[in-house]
This record gives sequence, structure tokens and C-alpha cells, in this order.
Amino acid sequence: MSEHRKDILAMLAEGKITVEEAERLIVALEQAQPPTAAGPPARPKGRAKYLRVVMEFVNEGEAERLNVRVPLQLLRAGVQLAALVPTQALDRANAELSKSGVPFDLKQLKPEHLEALVEHLDETIVELEMADGHLRVFCE
Repeated sequence: MSEHRKDILAMLAEGKITVEEAERLIVALEQAQPPTAAGPPARPKGRAKYLRVVMEFVNEGEAERLNVRVPLQLLRAGVQLAALVPTQALDRANAELSKSGVPFDLKQLKPEHLEALVEHLDETIVELEMADGHLRVFCE
């Protein structure tokens, strides 16, 4: 509940305004607020459990949908397992990633970095609108 709405209800409770005046003020307050964009429903604060990728698009006249739900615990486990991979294997994997155009150093991936990334993902929503569909990436 917004502060303005609380103030209006407090004035009503104290008898400073009538019910009709309170109703008019609340209606005016709602009209003054910009409409919210339709997106994923707000989830209660807490630790995110999944990374979701939802894509809806039209392919040759047919509506199609991609819905991927990746447990964030899987990412955490993968980072912890990466610590067990020998350095030579990581070097080869980094070289292959680099050849493919992904300049990423797997040796720099640490569990504490992943937790910071997951925390930021928790607050991030990526939305892409296209003529033939849309894409949403978010945590839940």
C-alpha cells in the first residue's frame, strides 16, 4: 500500500474527511499513477530458485512456445564441480571457448562470484518484443 493511500485512510479514520472524500482522493491517486507494464508476476522477496526463459513466437504461421526452467542450484553445483577439473582441462576449454568467440576464463569462476550473479539475476527481468514474438528471462 502506498504512503498516499495510507495517509488518506488515516485522515478518514481520524474523521478529518468523509468516506466520499476519501473515495475521490483514492480514485484521483490511482489515475495519477502510471499503468504498470504486463510482465511476470511479482514474486515474494526471498532466494530465487529458478532461472526462466520464456519465448513465444510465430513460425510459418504456427504459434510456438519455448519455456525453460533451470534450477539455480544446478548452476551452483556446476561451479563447485568446476573446482575439481584439472587446470590443463580448463586451459583447453578456455581455448575452445575463445575460438568460438566466447572470451571467458573458467578458472576465474568461483562460488562466491556465482552467488553475487544469482543475487543480481533475482532483480533482473529481460524482455524483448519482436514483430513475430517475444522473449522474457527472469528468476522465480
